[in-house]
Amino acid sequence: MKPQEIRELSRAEIETKLRETRDALVQLRLRKNTGQVEKTHELRSLRKDIARFETILTQKKTATA
Repeated sequence: MKPQEIRELSRAEIETKLRETRDALVQLRLRKNTGQVEKTHELRSLRKDIARFETILTQKKTATA
């Protein structure tokens, strides 16, 4: 997701998406270890998405405090 799209979401929605993305990353890592992943670039994009979610979530938390 793009940062602008993430900023439009509420805090609860961001936390839900963050949890889903982390679960997807775990599943992809397990598949990678068994040799079932063809698109290894997805690992990097999921990690970047997680970083975006966490960054914007932190910004929202500090803005309300």
